[in-house]
Amino acid sequence: MFDVDKWQEILGTMRRNKLRTFLTAFGVFWGIFMLVLLLGAGKGMENGIFKEFGAGARNSLYISGGKTSIPYNGLKPGREIKLTNVDQDAIRRQIDGVELLATRNRLFGEYTIMRGTKNGSYQVFGASADFFELNGEVLKSGRLLNPMDVIERRKVMILGEKVRKVLFGDEPALGQYVQVKGVFFKIVGTFTNTQNQGRNEERAYTPFSTFQTTFNQYNQVQLMGLTTRPGIPVKQVEDQVRVLLAARHKFDPADKEALDLENNEEEVQRFQGLFTGIKLFVSVIGVLTLVAGVVGVSNIMLIIVQERTREIGVRKALGATPWSIISMILQESVVITGLSGYLGLLAGVALLDAVRYALDQAGGTTSYFDRPEVDVTVAVSAIILLVIAGAIAGLVPAMKAANVKPIEALKAE
Repeated sequence: MFDVDKWQEILGTMRRNKLRTFLTAFGVFWGIFMLVLLLGAGKGMENGIFKEFGAGARNSLYISGGKTSIPYNGLKPGREIKLTNVDQDAIRRQIDGVELLATRNRLFGEYTIMRGTKNGSYQVFGASADFFELNGEVLKSGRLLNPMDVIERRKVMILGEKVRKVLFGDEPALGQYVQVKGVFFKIVGTFTNTQNQGRNEERAYTPFSTFQTTFNQYNQVQLMGLTTRPGIPVKQVEDQVRVLLAARHKFDPADKEALDLENNEEEVQRFQGLFTGIKLFVSVIGVLTLVAGVVGVSNIMLIIVQERTREIGVRKALGATPWSIISMILQESVVITGLSGYLGLLAGVALLDAVRYALDQAGGTTSYFDRPEVDVTVAVSAIILLVIAGAIAGLVPAMKAANVKPIEALKAE
């Protein structure tokens, strides 16, 4: 039952001790504010890092040739390992754990893509149809490359959004033609990509087979990408690929320089472990700061009980029960911690929203930091923690007040 008199008494006590109440509440406010802010900043770092992975497959492995660094069967080190179409077929046939397998080549350097009087220097690639599912290109308009483009060696091209804006501006790009090294390609789609700070949108792709024949890279594969079947670690397939290609190209499987293998699954796991550690560290710091504020509340409540000893004695002499004394002290403690903590929570969330808005206005170009936020579960847990902490902070002073003997209390100065 709501007791109006008791709440008026609690508010009256707080008004009579404004500075003490403010300093006590500020400790709790600052604790929850810093907890929310640190957790939000940690989440912003996590979002920024994983944004670099884009929409690409997390269980992926990228394979490219390197140079041998140790001799093998009479062959000297320093040999360049060049992958071929046949290597791709061998991986597909002999390694069971592979789900998707795609290839990509590029023209070294930046080549001018011309469209009428407009042109720009961009990276030009040839890719198989599955490569975009691996790499994270997201369709913006039209379509991506498909298997028939590769089979029929069609002279079609998809453009990154930044390339499209330079060459076409507000004009429609689909169905138009661009020229690369004197060869015309029909635009069938555009894409976006958040990786590499958006610079992956400064690219153009043609079908892999078209690229090989058009730009004289027959039977050359610069990069292969694959994903593994569910439940199969990428590391397991990585080891199998190294052994298979070592046998095909005659190098020692222990030679780490012969192939360049990029295991995205391991990268993701490393970052997840890092952010788990950051979350734990931030949580410990925030909770310790909050505990310091709660201890301050407890100390203040002890002082309040001491100052109100005579009053408590009078209450007990008039028949007040121990529980009524305890509830009065506990309620005052919960009000201070709950209200100040809630304000700290609001202030932390408001600051994170302001930072998120500023990043959106800036185009989200900040490196490795994106959309700081606090999970709803964390916010609710923090409020519940505050209520419990407030009750605990007032429990010892309340128990002390309940044990005051009326005769001794009335004699207190």
